[in-house]
Amino acid sequence: MDPCTMIAAGAGAAVTVAAAPAVLAAAGFTAGGIAAGSFASYLMSLTAMASGGGVAAGGVVATLQAAGAAGIPIVAKAVIGAIGGTVAGAMGGTLICNAGAAGAAIIPVAGQGMVGAAVSAAVAGLISNCTV
Repeated sequence: MDPCTMIAAGAGAAVTVAAAPAVLAAAGFTAGGIAAGSFASYLMSLTAMASGGGVAAGGVVATLQAAGAAGIPIVAKAVIGAIGGTVAGAMGGTLICNAGAAGAAIIPVAGQGMVGAAVSAAVAGLISNCTV
C-alpha cells in the first residue's frame, strides 16, 4: 500500500470511530433513551409496526440504542474503523497524492501556511513517494 493511501486510511479510521458517538446522538439514540421526533424514533416506530407492536432485543434499533446509551463496544469500534479506513483509503489516497503533486497545502492553518517545517517535510516526503 502506498503512503498516500495509508495516510487516508488511517485518518478515515480515526475520524469514523471518533464521529460515531456524535452520529448516534444526532440520530436520536441518546443516553436518556430514544429522542422524540428523531430518526431513531421513526426507525423504532417502523420496527414496531413491522413486528406487530414491539421492538425485539438484539435488533438494529435495540443495538443502536444500547450503543447510544452505554457507548460503542470495542469490537464495534474496530469494525467501524475498518469500514471508515477502507472507504477513505480507496477514495482519499488519490486525492492526497494529487493535492501534493499540484503543490497544494496538505495541512493548512489559517494565517500560518503549513504546520511546522518538520511536518511539511515529512508530508512532502510521503507525497513524493506516491504513484497515481
